[in-house]
Amino acid sequence: MDHINIRKAVTSGYFYHTSRLTANGLYKTVKHQQSVHIHPNSSLFEEQPKWVIYHELVQTSKEYMRQVIEIESKWLVEVAPHYYKEKDIEEKKMPKQRGKAKAELER
Repeated sequence: MDHINIRKAVTSGYFYHTSRLTANGLYKTVKHQQSVHIHPNSSLFEEQPKWVIYHELVQTSKEYMRQVIEIESKWLVEVAPHYYKEKDIEEKKMPKQRGKAKAELER
C-alpha cells in the first residue's frame, strides 16, 4: 500500500514530533509528555487516532498540532532506533471508542 510507505517516510523525517492518545482522551508528546490537541480544522480531529505525527505546534487557547497524520507506533523504533526504544512505545490500555482511525485507513 502506497499510503503506508508515504506515512513511514513522513515518520522518518518527523519522528521527534510524535504524540499519543492517552486513556483520558488527551494527546501527550511521547518524549516530553507535553499536552497537545489536534487542531479543530484537521480531518483527524474527531477520529482520535492512537499515534500521530505533526508538522508544527500552534499556541492559541491551547497547544494545537497542525498537519497531522496517523502512524503505527512500531514505525518509530524502526525508523529512529537511536531516539525511541520499545519502552517508549508500549501500548497503554485504551477505552474501546478511542483510536478508531487506523481501521478506517485500512478499508
